[in-house]
Amino acid sequence: MAETITIKTDFIKLDALLKFASLVNSGGEAKIIIQNGEVLVNGEVCTMRGKKIRSGDKVQYKGKEVIIA
Repeated sequence: MAETITIKTDFIKLDALLKFASLVNSGGEAKIIIQNGEVLVNGEVCTMRGKKIRSGDKVQYKGKEVIIA
């Protein structure tokens, strides 16, 4: 089941979102898993840790899904 996360800004960077959603423990861990191609954004592998995630985007990691509102 997907978790919905509400952001108050136009976007949040992918590495910050992973930390904010408690999918990783640190920014360093987020950097590594993103570079390794383990994170999906809207169903596609994303290797850019600074990718801007906006309302309506879906992020998946290790079977967990986060939807941005």
